[in-house]
Amino acid sequence: MTEPRISGQWARLSAPYRQPNPRMLAEVAAGLTAPQKELSPKYFYDHRGSELFEEITRLPEYYPTRTERAILVDWMPALVPKLGTRALVELGAGSAEKTRIIISAMQAAGTANRYVPIDVSASFLNQTAIQLRREYPGLAVEPVVADIADEFERPRGLSHPALYAFLGGTIGNFYPPAAIRLLSRVRQAMEGNDRLLLGVDLRKDVARIEAAYNDSQGVTAEFNRNMLLVLNRELGADFDPSLFEHRAFYETATNRIEMHLVSTLEHEIRIPGIGLVPFAEGESIRTEISCKHNRASVAELFLAAGLRIETWRTDPNNLFALVVGVVA
Repeated sequence: MTEPRISGQWARLSAPYRQPNPRMLAEVAAGLTAPQKELSPKYFYDHRGSELFEEITRLPEYYPTRTERAILVDWMPALVPKLGTRALVELGAGSAEKTRIIISAMQAAGTANRYVPIDVSASFLNQTAIQLRREYPGLAVEPVVADIADEFERPRGLSHPALYAFLGGTIGNFYPPAAIRLLSRVRQAMEGNDRLLLGVDLRKDVARIEAAYNDSQGVTAEFNRNMLLVLNRELGADFDPSLFEHRAFYETATNRIEMHLVSTLEHEIRIPGIGLVPFAEGESIRTEISCKHNRASVAELFLAAGLRIETWRTDPNNLFALVVGVVA
């Protein structure tokens, strides 16, 4: 059984707390001393965070997953044979639940060769890889533990044509300059007839968007607070998650959801290597953004990254889009 290849900083971040990772410590220090405290959403995703996110995707309020899945089911059996996809590289793979639709289409077309899932959670990724090897015995599954925001390159020996999949609307978690940098790295990795398959959450009624991030069961709130437990374990911090409440709201001016953890009282937390971090009552940490797009905004990102839209596919209600991108 092949263990996932561990790339870069996440070799340490996925392990139990020993010594803080210097890069993580620097990022957290910068984020918690900024005028608007902010942390990267990558720190949601330890094993428990990955489990919680999978639970979120099954909630009735959370439309993106089931809508994207429906488009995949409808489209992949025709698209995959047309592209001749022999290798699939997935950025932010998670449980690869929707990815199975693509792999099954590759298998039906007789082109299922290799699957390279990339994710930040080593234990969750390894679990996914074990399951996929059982389900698809002839498929080479080669997981890579990495933070795609910082490191991404073409896997060695990748067959042509390859499909780079970035699903779930996760591109929206990047500010536009960072989204362009990531798409540019994917563009640099693409060769020949390779394609990018990008999932995009579309602009729509604000109430529907906000409901997706404020579910009635409180799973998203638990997912949000889990970041504090990750910081406690990885950095030896002493956050008390019960002192923070979940808040998510839509910013119309920037077309994005913002997720925050709001301090319910004035207090301080201590992080070794950083020191005391004060919180005023009502002060927040921004833990995630989720930019919502339309065709024009995606085309703009693609153009800046050296890509162009080849195909645009949406659901009947225009909630979500799957976009095939090619080298411009």
